[in-house]
Amino acid sequence: MQINYYKEWSNYLNRDMEFKVFGHAGRPVVVFPCQSGRFYDWENFGMVEKAAWWLERGELQLFCVDSIDSESWDPHGGTPRRRLEMQEKWYNYLIQELYPRMIALNGGQNAGKVITTGTSMGAAHAVNFFLRRPDLFNGVIALSGQYDTKPFFGDYTDDLLYRNAPLQYLADMPADAPCIAQYNQADPLLLCVGQGAWEDDCLASTKALGDLLAGKGIHAQVELWGYDVSHDWDWWKKQWPMFLGRILG
Repeated sequence: MQINYYKEWSNYLNRDMEFKVFGHAGRPVVVFPCQSGRFYDWENFGMVEKAAWWLERGELQLFCVDSIDSESWDPHGGTPRRRLEMQEKWYNYLIQELYPRMIALNGGQNAGKVITTGTSMGAAHAVNFFLRRPDLFNGVIALSGQYDTKPFFGDYTDDLLYRNAPLQYLADMPADAPCIAQYNQADPLLLCVGQGAWEDDCLASTKALGDLLAGKGIHAQVELWGYDVSHDWDWWKKQWPMFLGRILG
């Protein structure tokens, strides 16, 4: 399997940002780490290995990106407004700087066909990026996501929070919004969560998101796994290749 490491300057974040690419060709996937995680977590926890069959055949290429959650979603990152400003800078880094770079590294053939994925907070990022930019992203695999902003920001609200709060902006979305057709032209949103240990908040959040998507006529597949299924890598390693197979075959 081809593996490449990159450390490149971001003008939006005013720092070097690291990412790692697995595979030499195929459908590009942006991999978001768990809360305050790093670009190497999916490799270290065995998630990359679970996709080796597609990676080695040139059917899949993983772009494992870095987070700045410690400055945005973590409560000790500063005032809510400052944290959300950092979140938006990171969003612009991903969209304006890393996305074009990723398409170029992928060979320029898959613009607009990029899948997003992640676990826990990474799942929330994966869903939010797809919903905000369906012109760029074309599918989601979200495992054990927390889509409610209240655990991170309480009752605080402003324009930047709204942009990153799917449960809020989906609720306000009109039934004839043009983006709904874009969502439904993509691969389905694949949402999965367990009902076991440490999944309570994510379970409630996933159900709420699934209900909103269904109410807006947005195609999604929502799976609630068993009461033995915990918020843990061992389960995500079972879920990830199964859902990946639904998209890639």
